[in-house]
Amino acid sequence: MKMKRILGSLLLFCLLVPTHELQAQTFAPDKNYRTWSIGVHGGALSQANLFEWGREFEGLLYNVGYGAYVKKQILPAFAVQAEFLGGKVAGNMGSNQFETQITMSGSIMAQFTLANINWRHREGMIKPYLNLGMGMMRYQPWTHVDGVEYDYSETDGMFLPVVLGGKIKLWDGVNLDLGYRMNFARSYGFDGVTSEKRDAFSYTHVGLEFALGDRNKPYLAQTNPVAELYDELVARLEAQNSGLATQNDFLQDKAAELTEQNARMQAQIERIYADLADDDKDGVPNRYDKCPDTPEGVRVDGSGCPLPNAPAPVIQQIYVTEEDRKVVDEAIQNLEFELGKATIHPSSFPSLNKVAILLIEKNFSLKLAGHTDNTGSMELNLRLSKERAEAVKAYLVSKGANASRIEATGYGPTQPIASNATEEGRQQNRRVEFTLF
Repeated sequence: MKMKRILGSLLLFCLLVPTHELQAQTFAPDKNYRTWSIGVHGGALSQANLFEWGREFEGLLYNVGYGAYVKKQILPAFAVQAEFLGGKVAGNMGSNQFETQITMSGSIMAQFTLANINWRHREGMIKPYLNLGMGMMRYQPWTHVDGVEYDYSETDGMFLPVVLGGKIKLWDGVNLDLGYRMNFARSYGFDGVTSEKRDAFSYTHVGLEFALGDRNKPYLAQTNPVAELYDELVARLEAQNSGLATQNDFLQDKAAELTEQNARMQAQIERIYADLADDDKDGVPNRYDKCPDTPEGVRVDGSGCPLPNAPAPVIQQIYVTEEDRKVVDEAIQNLEFELGKATIHPSSFPSLNKVAILLIEKNFSLKLAGHTDNTGSMELNLRLSKERAEAVKAYLVSKGANASRIEATGYGPTQPIASNATEEGRQQNRRVEFTLF
């Protein structure tokens, strides 16, 4: 009964500890892998045949041994295994002989796979392993010493198994198991001879291991964590590369769209400048010129047609005085237009009338430069600035000024004198400049 209780406790430890304690440290949850397996093996039991540890009978006799185990794989390189081992161990020394029947045994072992990570291959052909553990066994020795037979009663004892072996993958979830085991008995009478030397016996075995569970899942003991990490990194890099390729395609499409928009805007600007062309140099653009072939030097009205009885131009030296500049500055300060239009506000007429008188009396030339802020499209601002400059010119011409000596140009928002980030700055940028010469 004592032996059964000990074996039951060991088996319960094997079943519970991997699931609740060690599984928390595994890199892959059970749901992704098969982690339970069973194995059977058979081989040869004998006295310790490695360095003669624990050997009191020099002659080695080999007998059939057999066993089975249940294993829980915690990590690709670590497992916990509960095992049963049975068979007979025997040896002789001359006519003296012993036989020990192992009637029942159970052990708990930790298994360390020594070559589960293979850098050159996704799976190693052979995966060496080392088992360390402890167990309890019930055994019954029999000896024949100096012609006398001794038949001992069954005895319980502890032993420490150390296994060095290798697993060879046959199929998915099936391994060929080859191993050599040293079992160190924690008693002095395993071979029926009581001495100060602790007994030991070996077991050379071959067996098969079968993974349990869904066959569509990989067996954790056959996985290569380096290969899986490599696959994961490759998958991430491919996904990242795909995202970058998509982003690159988007940026290329956006660049093409912006190039097309720039081409359309350039065409619009060219059309605007074409509309502002003045072939006969009379100061009235072709678009507004009703008399497009006016001879050079002839005074014209706002529509580009010669004024009636216009005297021939008189070329004389003209000087601009400080008083003349004050008249122009006053006109600039008082010049106002209706919002968003080229219509001059009536409050600006008195100042413009003084400029017209100045142009008539002194025959000055005047350059009008229309400017806007950056609110609205480029096309709209260029047209509005030009039309406002033309509106001032038309008003001055209507008061008798020489149209051929007045140049009206629109620059839109291209020549700001203040920041367009503030309302005050935008107000300063909306202007018509007068240059008297």
